[in-house]
Amino acid sequence: MDFQRFRVTPGDRVLDMGCGAGRHAFELYRRGAHVVAFDQDAGELSGVEKMFGAMRLEGEVPAEASAETVQGDALDLPFPDDHFDAIVASEVLEHIPDDMRAMRELLRVLRPGGRLAVTVPSWLPERVCWALSEAYHTAPGGHVRIYTRAELEAKLKSVGFRVGGHHHAHGLHAPYWWIKCAVGVNDDAHPLARAYHRLLVWDIMKRPRATRLAERALNPLIGKSVVVYFAKPAAPGTAADPARETADAG
Repeated sequence: MDFQRFRVTPGDRVLDMGCGAGRHAFELYRRGAHVVAFDQDAGELSGVEKMFGAMRLEGEVPAEASAETVQGDALDLPFPDDHFDAIVASEVLEHIPDDMRAMRELLRVLRPGGRLAVTVPSWLPERVCWALSEAYHTAPGGHVRIYTRAELEAKLKSVGFRVGGHHHAHGLHAPYWWIKCAVGVNDDAHPLARAYHRLLVWDIMKRPRATRLAERALNPLIGKSVVVYFAKPAAPGTAADPARETADAG
């Protein structure tokens, strides 16, 4: 996600729906939001909860920020209507058979004028993975569909969202998953998979200019994820926030 386009301000109530290991939830917490990290996996949430506590102890978050974990089902979110200022749903909708119901729940709990950021695997890199490995997408809890951006946008528009801008991300990650699918998706010890994984870790930690430029060039072509920004229409007679409207539209 690009937090220049998806602006979160201190005090915003933000849901990370399908938070997984919590990467986005941690960044939202650092930015001063009141964060709810939501997932079906109790094991993942336990690790996220511990990290929230460590961040607080280390002084990494503003004093007024808050964070909690909630376990539940994306098809029946345990939150009131119009509750959140913003929602992140990253790499989760492709796992949900009844994705339209999950989308309607996202609309329900987002306040009018609120913002939604959705990421899903990009069509081309994902199609290559499915072609190379059946195990990649048939494991329990795995991916049940491959979205085109047009399909994703059309579905979210049909439930009531307004579409904003989009971009692709993680162009360097797509070849890693192609390697994994080719050599065995669970074979982390394969020399080629291990070597590429070390490259990705080094890139994440060091962020050298050369790989940043390479990824920027690769993202539109083979970015592993597509990121699309949406908004829930404001209530009639309610003035929109021009700064956020501009940022979300990209």
